[in-house]
Amino acid sequence: MEPNYTDDPELLAGISGKLTPEGHVLKARVYFADTDFTGVVYHARYLEFLERGRSDFLRLAGVHHTELADGKHGEPLAWVVRRMEIDFRQPARVDDILTVVTRIAEISGARIRMHQQLLRGSELLVEAKVEAAIIGAGGKPRRFPKEWIPAFLAP
Repeated sequence: MEPNYTDDPELLAGISGKLTPEGHVLKARVYFADTDFTGVVYHARYLEFLERGRSDFLRLAGVHHTELADGKHGEPLAWVVRRMEIDFRQPARVDDILTVVTRIAEISGARIRMHQQLLRGSELLVEAKVEAAIIGAGGKPRRFPKEWIPAFLAP
């Protein structure tokens, strides 16, 4: 009989990072597939690390992409990144352990502004300002459900 690891709490612990008084923190390892021919993380891969931080923050705050798509809040909804500003300060390399830090800067109507950092230890590698929005199935902006705001602002 094959062991069932699906709900193993030891394996699941830490997979989505953790909520902190400031926002969310997630650990991620840099794999060979994340790097380019020079041996450093390819610039587009940093976007994926940042996305994991935002997605896991939402999940732990109680906002699930699948529930949005299924119309749990009245109609199918989706997150879209509207704007992103990124400063690449130092490169990450294969086997580095990164910390993805996500903080909410502002929530207004259908938009949320987040500040994110990628750290190697205490060294700042990447800093990003991200503006995301909620849209309905037709692509029009939708206001955030009121119950989300406390979850985002007080983890």
